[in-house]
Amino acid sequence: MQALTRTSTTEMDVTSIRLERELKDRLKDLAGNQGYQALIREILWNYVQQKSGSYKPQFSKLDIRASIPATAQREERCVLTGQFIQPQEPMLLGLTRQGELVPLSVESLAAG
Repeated sequence: MQALTRTSTTEMDVTSIRLERELKDRLKDLAGNQGYQALIREILWNYVQQKSGSYKPQFSKLDIRASIPATAQREERCVLTGQFIQPQEPMLLGLTRQGELVPLSVESLAAG
């Protein structure tokens, strides 16, 4: 995941959320130097953008090292185009430079 520039923490509201200890520990491990609270904010912003229609792709074709044909098992959103991929539709799984597998529409890697 890419770090997003957001509001200064001094301008944020404090919110309490209960998390299982194992979830919090795993988030800390995944966050590394970023910090798990920043990671949670990034995840929540990504979710809000995807669900609200204000999605902005965070990847370009240059970020994709390889692709694997796949079939969507649930609704996905292409990380390059923002296009929705419906369950049971053909799709691609793109391997990023960071080693993540991300959903891609079949058309997203076409030349052009």
